[in-house]
Parts: sequence; structure tokens; C-alpha cells
Amino acid sequence: MFLFWFFVVSATLLAAASFRGERKRAEYVCSRLAAEPVESTPRVALIVPVKGHDDGLKENLASLAALDYPDYSLIVVARSASDIPPGVVPPGARVVLAGGSDGHTGEKIQNLLAAVRSTRKPFDVLAFADSDGRAGPGWLKALVAPLEDPAVGASTGYRWYAPDPPSFWALVRSVWNAAIAGGFGPGDNRFAWGGAMAIRKTTFDDARVPDFWKGSVSDDYGLTNAVKSAGLTVAFAPGAMVASTDRTTAAEFFPWARRQLTITRIYNPRLWWTALAAHVIYCGAMAAAIIAIENGHSAAEWALVIQLGLGMLKGANRATLAKAELPAFNAWFERYGWVHSIWVPLVTWIWLVTLVSSAFANTIEWRGNRYLLTRERAAKL
Repeated sequence: MFLFWFFVVSATLLAAASFRGERKRAEYVCSRLAAEPVESTPRVALIVPVKGHDDGLKENLASLAALDYPDYSLIVVARSASDIPPGVVPPGARVVLAGGSDGHTGEKIQNLLAAVRSTRKPFDVLAFADSDGRAGPGWLKALVAPLEDPAVGASTGYRWYAPDPPSFWALVRSVWNAAIAGGFGPGDNRFAWGGAMAIRKTTFDDARVPDFWKGSVSDDYGLTNAVKSAGLTVAFAPGAMVASTDRTTAAEFFPWARRQLTITRIYNPRLWWTALAAHVIYCGAMAAAIIAIENGHSAAEWALVIQLGLGMLKGANRATLAKAELPAFNAWFERYGWVHSIWVPLVTWIWLVTLVSSAFANTIEWRGNRYLLTRERAAKL
């Protein structure tokens, strides 16, 4: 019974603390979404790397070309022209071909650096987006707004998977990914996500972001480390969430999740260990409660109900906030938002499986390229 009480008490305390954090996050998200738009609109270079076909690529790039922002330039960057499918680049966007050949720096980062170097006029802000995300009209205003605070080094949004039409594994990925989305909130956030991040050009230069990017495959953690080493913070912009509508299969999901977590373990080991410890406790508590129930311990039933209930409520809150952040996808949330509550117990176990699978991995495959990762530098294989 010692293990039962250890896991159950630990899991309940963790879940309660996390649920309390959800309340603070909800207050922050609601206040930011209701805030009056800032009048300042600095000049922005919006950089989008492209590497082959994505579901909805043309529509995603079109959304980034139609933002409600008065002074920005859209730059589509790729290693070579063959990486850009025909007919997807919106009118007015500028195309940059990077042609990078650094075997110790990820192709995406080489593309981003080439795009930054190519800017022909002075920009106040550099913003970055991914080609698999669809932005709303106010996305860029929301992303740039936190940079008015001089203590903020970078601002970030995040993605929400809204597969349409969905499949089982596409919805599993949505619930899995929502746990990460739930980590963004008030104060200094743990990292800036590369698919929706912005930084003042002066900060980009002063914090030596290119130096932190060199030898890495992670634009997210590289820029984050540069900003935090400069004593600045990462602010979350709820209005800068994007939706990804593509689907996945089991054969695609598990390598993708393993890659995300391997990158985290290499570049942010503290965050990876925290996630692993939490999921060992959560899954251990579920298993201990089920075993205790089978052995006739009636208190275990209540312990399991409390633990699962808190987790499912937290999942429901994440979906509710995402619905507010992505009003264009209201119909999707009305039809499929329930999975973010009901499927949380199942996906908690999938989280544990993917964390363990990344525990000893040092190689990843990303957009057709294979890399060997160390904290110091990457090597293309």
C-alpha cells in the first residue's frame, strides 16, 4: 500500500497544482484577448521557411499574406527552388533561396539566417512562422504587441492541431500537443515556439541569436537561450495561436513525437526530466489505483476518480481557451473539442511512451534530413 499512497498522493497534488495554474492561465488569456489593440505597429519582416508539401500549404501562406497589419513584408525562404511547390507563394511575397551547406547546423536555421541577411530595408521586428500553421487576421498584431515591454526579449504563440476531417491518430496528436500548449501563460515562458515568434531586430543582434543558432537544429531553443542569456523574458501572445489542419497516422505520429521530445531532451533537459517525472507519477498512480481496486480497496476508486477528473477538467479548459484564441475554428471545437477531456487519460500513457522512446535517442529525421544531436552541435548524417 505504500506505493499506492505515494503515487496517488503525489499525482493528486501535481494535478491540483496544475489545475490551479490553469485558472491563472485562463485569466491571462482572457485579459490579453480582451485588451485594446496597441497602436504601435513597427515594421516587420515575417519569415516563413518552406520544405516541400504540407497539407493546406497554399492556404497557410495565403493567411500570412492577408494579415491585418499595415507595415510588414512576407519572406518565403527555402534551400532551393525545388523545395517550394508550384503555385503556393502568394502575390507580393518575396522568395529567398538559401542554398546552405553547413553540415553542423539544421537546414531550417540556415534558411532563417539567409532570410534575415536578405532583408533589404530596415525592419524593427523579425517574426517567424511555420508553413503548416494557419493564422488569423490579427495574428501579427498580437504577436508583436508584447515587445512593447522592454523586459520582453521575444514573444510567442503556439499551434493547435485541428485536423479536418479528423482521424483517430490525428485527434490523439491534437490532445498530445495540447499538453504543451497548456504550458504557455503569464510571466516568463519556458521557450518561444518557432512557428509563431517575434523579436526586435536590435535584440536579435544584441543577444547574438545567430551564434546560438549555429551548430543547432532547434530555432526554438536557440533563440530562447539567447534571449534568456541576455536577461530578457519570453511572453506568450494568446492571439498569436495558429491552427494546423493536417492529419497523421500512427506510423507518422510516433516518430514525430519522439523527434519533438528528443530535441527537448538535448536542448532543454530540465524541461524533459520534469515532463518524464510528472508522467511517471500520473501513470503510476493510475496503475496503482486500478490494482488496488481489483484487490478490494474502495478508497482507490475515489482516488482514481479525483485524479482522472482533474486531468479531464484541465484538458477541457485547454480546449475552451484554444476555442477563444482561434475563433475561425469554432465549428471544429464544437464537434471535436470533447476529445480534449475524455481522451486525456489515454494520451497521458501515450505521453509516457513517447518520453521513454526519446530517452536514449540522439538522432532525428527532419524534413528528409537526418541529424546526430549533441548539446554542443548537430551533425548532418
